[in-house]
Amino acid sequence: MQDFPIEIVLAIIGIAVPVLAFLWEFVLVGRKRLGYRVQMDTPVTGEIESVFPGVLPQLRPAGDGSAPELTDLSVVLMRIENNGATDIDSTDYAVPDAEKVGLHINFPDRRVIGMAVTELSDSGLGDSLRPGTGIGQREDVPHHVGIIDLPKVALNRGDHYKILAILRRSAGAGEAPAPVVRGKIKGGRIAETRSRSGNSPKLLALVGFLVAVVAVQYIVGLNTDDGPGPGSDCVAGKLTLVGSTAFEPAIRDAADTYAKHCAGADFTFQFDGSDRGLGRVDDEGSNPGLLTISDGPKGVGYPNLLARPLALSLFTVIAHPGIGLGDLSTQQLRDLFAGRVANWQQVGGPNLPVRVVDRTLGSGTRETFRLRVLGNEQPPAPPATSCRVLAATTPPGPAFCEAPVTKDMLRTIADLPGSIGYADFSDAAKATDVRTVSIDGRTAGREQVLRRDYPFWNAEYAYSNGEVPAESLAAAFLRFLTGGTGKDVLRTYGTTPCTELPNPTTCTPDR
Repeated sequence: MQDFPIEIVLAIIGIAVPVLAFLWEFVLVGRKRLGYRVQMDTPVTGEIESVFPGVLPQLRPAGDGSAPELTDLSVVLMRIENNGATDIDSTDYAVPDAEKVGLHINFPDRRVIGMAVTELSDSGLGDSLRPGTGIGQREDVPHHVGIIDLPKVALNRGDHYKILAILRRSAGAGEAPAPVVRGKIKGGRIAETRSRSGNSPKLLALVGFLVAVVAVQYIVGLNTDDGPGPGSDCVAGKLTLVGSTAFEPAIRDAADTYAKHCAGADFTFQFDGSDRGLGRVDDEGSNPGLLTISDGPKGVGYPNLLARPLALSLFTVIAHPGIGLGDLSTQQLRDLFAGRVANWQQVGGPNLPVRVVDRTLGSGTRETFRLRVLGNEQPPAPPATSCRVLAATTPPGPAFCEAPVTKDMLRTIADLPGSIGYADFSDAAKATDVRTVSIDGRTAGREQVLRRDYPFWNAEYAYSNGEVPAESLAAAFLRFLTGGTGKDVLRTYGTTPCTELPNPTTCTPDR
């Protein structure tokens, strides 16, 4: 399907069919169209007898039995009209030139006992409907059909006239069959004019066809192998992604989306922390099949690594639900993480010893927390022990432990009473067994970061060792993340793509 432009073909069909339908309806078949409409078909015998009992026999014009029996009567009003695109001339009726009659109104199972012309859209039509022009009434006795013959009336576009007929039942029972106009127009047609209040079957069929075309285009768009989205291209190959565990879910989802539309793209994930990812990419040298994701910019010591800013990422402080505090000040957080608060009662919480859970050294999230919240003047935290040992020994005073990756941090905070830590905001918001804690009354949010109201954020970067080849999967995936559908994937994780910020080059919000 990569070489065949199926979407273009469907678009052409979607345009061509309505245009052809219009030309067929209004230029070809509908160019000359004589229509008829049954505006009234009402039984009247019962109504007359109920108001004037016994009057019908008195209305017979003769008493010798030659006049028809006035029983089972009905009144029919027919409208004959030119509803085509051009005028209809007397020569357009498909009958011999010498024949005066051009149309026949047939009334199955009924006999015509009286008729009259009741309405003319133009008074000049009256000359074509006078006695002697071919207008008249008769009956096809063997087939029980009453007939009104109509002359070859010339009708300008939009002209019409009406025929009022009084009928008597001649055969059958129940509701009489509907009247029908018989005849033929050269280069056109004769058809019953339907009420305009309902939905035309042809219109519904056309709408259904267009909906089907749109649906097929949508399905083709979902399954096409032409590429993962606007602003990116589909490249086959292998790519290993390492680095930040905080940003891992977003990158995995973006890679899965890319691979879904590019069958030849093969991704491997080995996320174990920002610092380890930077070190691995630096150690392996120029490798176009390896990228690392880092929370914040690289530190010193990586001169060969090139950065691509991806998105502004939000982080949050988290705590065990038993603490019951939804907000802490920046100073309280600094005191807690420095070991100056031994019990949660000192900051308005329950009578529980404080358990501080840090990420291990080299974590980009830990470095972001230190820079954005604790500040450079914060003294080093006391030595940490194993979180498992801490949970088992339950020392009375403040204690510290470390979690290597984000999922370990979330699990430790959920299981360890009195604990406090930090994590990526999108991961923390999905966890039902930890509590997010605002800072100085401000919660994590894009607008808060842009206003510099919320401190705990950083930019996510992708790093390679030197430039990656433009035709490589690494280059295509980076283009996908920064300019294609990948941006939409990142946005679903609460991040803001750098290209959408006021200063996309550094991914740093302006003041």
